[in-house]
Amino acid sequence: MTDSDPTLRERLEETFWARHANPWSAGTRFLALPALMTAVYRRDRRLLLATLAFTLVNPVVFPAPERTDSYLSRIVLAEREWLSEGNGTMGTDYPNVLNLCNAVATLYALVSAVRRDRFGTVLGTLCAMEFKLRWVDAVVRETGVTGEGPTGPAASSAESSAE
Repeated sequence: MTDSDPTLRERLEETFWARHANPWSAGTRFLALPALMTAVYRRDRRLLLATLAFTLVNPVVFPAPERTDSYLSRIVLAEREWLSEGNGTMGTDYPNVLNLCNAVATLYALVSAVRRDRFGTVLGTLCAMEFKLRWVDAVVRETGVTGEGPTGPAASSAESSAE
């Protein structure tokens, strides 16, 4: 094993991010917050457990995408780059202040769901989702991630047949 060989952790991280870049992963994960708030509001343990389990396995349950130029793939790639540059996700600086607002809105939604305040639950959930969307959009712009066209085995065979 040479110094340039990736460690197990690096290989696992690469697999995690490659699979999470699948638009189905990013898109369905975004729906976890409304499902979570519904579970708390309705006191539905099965939905709560299913939502939590799905949230945990979501980043690796979908295969790596054949292309990463979709907006949902770019969100994940930008987040990876943002974190690899040493940026956090919470703080008073822009765009991390948006995630801080997201956390406050999520807490408000959660408290509202526990109190069975329908309006507060919906309002808090919508605000949290809006702040999250604004954060990921800002991170995509800040990092300049554009994604790639076809990737993976299909792209490799297309490239080799073009030669």
